[in-house]
Formats: sequence, structure tokens, C-alpha cells
Amino acid sequence: MSAILSDTAGKLVDGAAQLIMRGGYNGFSYADLAKRFGIRNASIHHHFPSKVDLVVAVVEQARMAIRAQIAALDQGSPEAMDQLLMYTGYWERCIKDQTAPFCLAAILAAELPSLPQEVANSVRGHFVDLARWLELVFALGVKQGTMKLAASPTIEAETFMAAVYGAMLAARAFDDPHRFNRIVEAFIQRIRA
Repeated sequence: MSAILSDTAGKLVDGAAQLIMRGGYNGFSYADLAKRFGIRNASIHHHFPSKVDLVVAVVEQARMAIRAQIAALDQGSPEAMDQLLMYTGYWERCIKDQTAPFCLAAILAAELPSLPQEVANSVRGHFVDLARWLELVFALGVKQGTMKLAASPTIEAETFMAAVYGAMLAARAFDDPHRFNRIVEAFIQRIRA
């Protein structure tokens, strides 16, 4: 989505994503973004009339990345295990270097009861997209003979999502980025053929 947005709008989306990852929906304001980028609140409102519009744009940017991964799977047959390891490797790096210490959709999901409906819909859509991608990866892994599953690809995808997000939470709760990798690696060893 940033590629479609103007440079300023893209910077605002990226900045809002960073603030959401650290404090959730209610943990930032347009004033925070204005200060961060040295612009006026009115400039932000020019691109995003409301905070809802901005946060939906943030979540939709993440969804576009997942959709691109799904398209890549549809266009070829990459190694499923490599796909899974790239996904977990991305989070491992982000957690270690604090560029994305927690998935913004997960933070927003924890706030679902209090989120505006438009934001809640985008967050739910994010998880639907992610689950679909993971389901395709697990099915491909079985087909390629690199994965053995105890349950259907659908159930394994949801279990894996829970493991990844639980690992993020454990890493944050214990202030130990290495916990993420240990937890995720245990899951991957369980399914590796």
C-alpha cells in the first residue's frame, strides 16, 4: 500500500505502524505523528481524515504483504519449509532488533472489543489472510514431503499462528528475544518430515 500512497502518506502509515506496535490503537495520536515528522496535525488529516482511516491503511498494508505471499505460492511451488522459515525468521529479526517487536495486528486484536468497526474488520481480515497463507504452506509442505502434520492444514495453520503469537508474547513478557526462536523452533521440529 505504501507504494500506492504518496511519500508523506506512506511515512505516516509506517510511523503509525511503529506507534501501534509499541502502544496499541489508543497509545498514539495524530499529535504524536505530527511531532515525529515535524508536521502539523492538519497535514495528517489531509491524507487521513480520521485515525480510523489511518489505522485501516496500516493494517491493509500488512494484508497486502500477505496477499503477495499467497500470490507467490499460486505462481510457483517454492519450498514450503523455506516459506515458513522466512516468515519466522522475519519475526525473529524484528523482535531481536526491535524494529517490529510485536505484530501490530496482534496488538490490535487484543483491543478488538474497543476498536472502531472498520479497524476491527481489517484486523480480522488480516488473520483470515494469514491463516489462509499458512494453510496453503502446510498443504504444500505435505505435498512436497517436507512436513508431517498431526491435524489438517487448516488446524495446523491456526495452531502455528497461536504458537508464533504466543512466542512473541513470551519474548516480550520475559524480555528475552531468544524465547521467540526457541518456542517456534520446537513447533517446526514437530512438523518437519
